[in-house]
Amino acid sequence: EQLLNTSTDRSNELLVIFSFVLVAVHGQIRYSIPEEMNKGSVVGNIVQDLGLDVKRLKSGRARIFTEDSREYIGLNVNKGTLVVRERIDREELCAQVTPCSLHFQIILENPMELHRIDVEILDINDHAPVFETKEINIDVSEQSLPGARFSLENARDPDVGLNAMQRYTLIPTDHFTLKELSRNDGTKYVEMVLQTPLDREQQEEHKLILTAFDGGSPQKSGTVQITVVVIDANDNPPVFSQPVYRVSLSENGTYVATVTATDKDKGTNAQVTYSFSQSTGKSLNLFNIDSETGDITVNGDLDFEKSKHFQINVEASDKGGLTDSSKVVIEVTDMNDNAPVINLISFSQAIPENSAPETVIAMLNVKDLDSGKNGQVKCSIARDAPFKIKSTSTNFFSVVTDQLLDREKVSEYNITITATDEGSPSLFTSKILNIKISDVNDNAPVFQRQSYTAYVTENNTPGVSIFAVTASDKDSGNNARISYFLEDVLVNGVSASTYISVHAESGEILAVRSFDYEQTKEFNIRVKAQDGGNPPLSSNVSVKIIIQDQNDNAPQVLYPVQTGGSVVAEMVPRSADVGYLVSKVVAVDVDSGQNAWLSYKLQKATDRALFEVGAQNGEIRTVRQVTDKDAVKQKLTVVVEDNGQPSRSATVNINVAVADSFPEVLSEFTDFTHIKDYNDNLTFYLVLALAVVSFLFIVSTIAILSVKCYRWRRERMFYKSGANLPVIPYYPPLYADVGGTGTLQHVYNYEVCRTTDSRKSDLKYARPSSESIISLDTSGTQTLTHAHRGNLTSDSEDKVRSENSETFMRASHSAHVVSTAFSQLKTRLRELDNSAPSTLTFNAYWVKGFTKKKIIIIK
Repeated sequence: EQLLNTSTDRSNELLVIFSFVLVAVHGQIRYSIPEEMNKGSVVGNIVQDLGLDVKRLKSGRARIFTEDSREYIGLNVNKGTLVVRERIDREELCAQVTPCSLHFQIILENPMELHRIDVEILDINDHAPVFETKEINIDVSEQSLPGARFSLENARDPDVGLNAMQRYTLIPTDHFTLKELSRNDGTKYVEMVLQTPLDREQQEEHKLILTAFDGGSPQKSGTVQITVVVIDANDNPPVFSQPVYRVSLSENGTYVATVTATDKDKGTNAQVTYSFSQSTGKSLNLFNIDSETGDITVNGDLDFEKSKHFQINVEASDKGGLTDSSKVVIEVTDMNDNAPVINLISFSQAIPENSAPETVIAMLNVKDLDSGKNGQVKCSIARDAPFKIKSTSTNFFSVVTDQLLDREKVSEYNITITATDEGSPSLFTSKILNIKISDVNDNAPVFQRQSYTAYVTENNTPGVSIFAVTASDKDSGNNARISYFLEDVLVNGVSASTYISVHAESGEILAVRSFDYEQTKEFNIRVKAQDGGNPPLSSNVSVKIIIQDQNDNAPQVLYPVQTGGSVVAEMVPRSADVGYLVSKVVAVDVDSGQNAWLSYKLQKATDRALFEVGAQNGEIRTVRQVTDKDAVKQKLTVVVEDNGQPSRSATVNINVAVADSFPEVLSEFTDFTHIKDYNDNLTFYLVLALAVVSFLFIVSTIAILSVKCYRWRRERMFYKSGANLPVIPYYPPLYADVGGTGTLQHVYNYEVCRTTDSRKSDLKYARPSSESIISLDTSGTQTLTHAHRGNLTSDSEDKVRSENSETFMRASHSAHVVSTAFSQLKTRLRELDNSAPSTLTFNAYWVKGFTKKKIIIIK
């Protein structure tokens, strides 16, 4: 026996060593290992068997997927081997099912791969046969005939194959023997058969030992004691109507069958009771039998997926202890009572929106515990989603994209996957996958408008906010983070950055400098909006900056011109009627709009009842008739005011002379305190100027008369010669100008310069013109010359003579008037020997009949 045990141990070691058998069938890998292996034991080298690389296992994030929640086998990614993760008990895992295998898949990603692995668990003889009861009691009538059978309790051995129950022995065998029988599933059970009649009077009780042996190495056994009690008086045992009852039962059924046994005896010995035999095993918990009627019903829940058939041993016993046995074979039919189960193997929760069609998003395993059509499953997905489902292998499906995605339209999908079996009625299971679409920078920033117009008031503070532009981006995250930049364009020949800056985050446009409306009224810039994508996208927009005017400029008076220390005088004759135009104030304002709207009003006046100022045109006119009582010297102050808020203004002083002659005007307007400061040099220059002007005037007059006489003589010669050609006398345009009325329209210009030394005064005479200006200045002399041309045409000799004579007379008269005026002026200036230098300017106009005279005296 010791040698036998040693040989058995060696056989087991060889079994463990050579149990790693590699079988590859249809792309699957199959291993065989014994149960009860230590944790960490190597099952197989998956890298070599699948033809993979360890780097591929790591890059593909290889992992094991089991349809059950418990993982007995683990994967060593670093070595590429399958190892035992926890103790494997074949009996706990598979019970009596053979072969016992573990099925799982190895999942690889990038790209996704699926490899099926089957590991068969080999049984080892780690269990001995065991009887459920410690003692079996059997009542046997003394009248029992040889061949009577008595059911015995079977010993249970969880092992399978050779390690399972193999044989029974009974000791002693004087009256009874054993008979071994087999069920349809191959399991064995025994019955005790009476060999010789029993005699209760000789031995009332028999003690037997029933031993059960398995076929393992080393062999193991179990025993139970059988107590046979011999009873008296029953000659006929019950007999079942059928030796075997066959029943087809749905897994949700409750009634199984009714067994019937008859006994030929009468009275109490014919009363039969029904019961389950001890050999029924676990089925005792699932079924129930009525001891009187023999009705067999379901006591628990039948599950076709766990057990497809049952065999029940039924006994019929009479009161005398006689029994008969029968078998009830129950075939369980499948019902569609299990809905499909969806297991998510792999899932990408976020995919980029630029993913190509047929991109795998998820891999699913769908399992249905039913069989036949009830276990055949189909998967479907909602049609309104841009995804579809494909079957990769049996019960394995993949969810792929069906079309291009756009996150800006739909950023997230909740797709429902429905697994439906083909049972009747069919059952289904749904699973919702939440898929987020990750953003790709495929949208450039967009401004709200194609162009903008912003306004800023001039004289602004540098750094003030002018405007803000806003752009939007349909992308998300950094792809939608917008930064604003000022494009480098030229504004008035310089960079726009010297005028404007743009806040990079808010798009706020800020003024870098203070603007002046009078220099720059508007300019254009361009702002660029750029997102934070890679590569970034951008767009730009034009912004027109308009400078708004402020009332920062006061009106400027253009006329009458006023310089430091000067007096302007307008001459009004005493015969002036109502509304007589005295002068006109001309002013401008460089501002714009209402800031440049000017209004005029008379602020001060010597006689307010005499003059008025036009509020809009600035014309100064008389309000009433000028009288002799009005003062010669009138001083007016006119205010020019704009329409700004607040308004700005300017003032101008105008002196008006109410007089008909020069002496009257001079007497009033030459009384200045500063004129007394003239020195003797001015008198000298003034006298010299008067002498030169008089000399030039006389020479000019003689020259004109000489030319006239010369032409007259030549014309007379032409007439005497009988020539019939018309005579057109020639007059120098600078010396002759005769109107149709015969009134001299020349203005003689005299420029007198007087210094503090009267002996060095100077006087110059200029040609006659339409206006004469006399100015006195200590800084030197200046002569203003105006040209006046006229053409004289004569048709006859008499007309020419008449005109020449009239011209000479008028020239003489004008010279006399001018000489008289300058004589008075010279006399006045000599009185002012010690007066300060000053300038006197006379504007003298002679019109028809000398009805209007105007003198302007500038201090």
